[in-house]
Amino acid sequence: MLQIDRLSKSFGSRPVLQELSLQIMAGEVYALLGANGAGKTTTINIICNLLKADSGQVLINDLPASERTKPLIGIAPQQNLLYGLLSCTENLRFFGQIYGLRGEQLQQRVAACLAAVHLSDRADAPIETLSGGMQRRMNLAVALVHQPKLVILDEPTTGLDLEARYEVWELIRQLQRQGMTILLTTHLLDEAEQLASRIGILKQGQLIVEGSLKQLQQRIPAQEIVLVQTPEPRRAIERARQHGFRPRKYGGDLAFWLPKTLELKEILERFDGIPIDSVARQPVRLEHIYIEFTQNLKKSARN
Repeated sequence: MLQIDRLSKSFGSRPVLQELSLQIMAGEVYALLGANGAGKTTTINIICNLLKADSGQVLINDLPASERTKPLIGIAPQQNLLYGLLSCTENLRFFGQIYGLRGEQLQQRVAACLAAVHLSDRADAPIETLSGGMQRRMNLAVALVHQPKLVILDEPTTGLDLEARYEVWELIRQLQRQGMTILLTTHLLDEAEQLASRIGILKQGQLIVEGSLKQLQQRIPAQEIVLVQTPEPRRAIERARQHGFRPRKYGGDLAFWLPKTLELKEILERFDGIPIDSVARQPVRLEHIYIEFTQNLKKSARN
C-alpha cells in the first residue's frame, strides 16, 4: 500500500531523513514512533506531496507520490482541521466538496462518516459546542469523507482524557477491521502497543528497528523486568550481574532484565543479604524497547 525507499531530506546542512525505507501493507496499522525532530512530520509531508524529498521514492498504491495520489490519502493532523462555527455536517460537506464529491454521493458520505464516528445525533451541532473527544472524532471523520486508501493519524488522542482516548482507539480498531490502512504517529507508547500491527522507531531520520510488538520484545534479551528499591544500589547491581541480570535505569528506578521468569521468592534469594525495600515485576513493554533502542543501544553493547 505504502512503500518508502531510501528517502532523504535535509534542511540546509541539517539532515532530517537519512535513506529511510519502510513498507506498510494494505489493512495494517503501522505506528511510527520517535522523539520530536526524529523526522516523523517530514515523512508525512513527503507522503502527502506537501514537501519534496532530496532523494528516494514514495509509492502509494504503486503510484509515485504526486498530485495524483493526494485523493488516496486522508489525514487527521494533530491540530483539528475543523471550522468551529460550522456544524458537523457543514464541515464534512465542505471537505467533501474539496475532494470533488457532489450531490447524492456527498450526502451519503457525510451520513456514513457521522455514523462511523458515532456523531449522527450531533450532525447539526456547531463544532465549538462539542467536547474535545468529539472534535477529535470529527477530525477523523473529515479524513475519511472521500474514502481514502491510506489514513494518516498524527497524534490522534493528544490532550484527550482517558475515556475519550478509548473512544478514538475503538474507532481506529473499527477502521482496521474494515480493511483501512493506517499510519499512526504517537508519543503514547501504550497507544502504539494497543493498536499497531507493526511498529517502527525513528531516530535522527533513520529507522532503527521495526516489527510487531512480539518481534520487538524478542529483540530484548529479557523474559521479565524487575524494579528494585534498595538503599544499596551498587551492591544490588553487582549481585544482579553475578546472576546474569542486566541493570537498567528507567527514570529514577533501578531495574533488572531477567533472562528467565522467576518466582518472587527466587528473586529475593538472589539478593540475599542486601536490604530490599520493594520489588515490582513487569512484562517487557514497548516503553522498555523504545528506551533501549533510542537511548541505551551503545550501553547495551557494553553490558
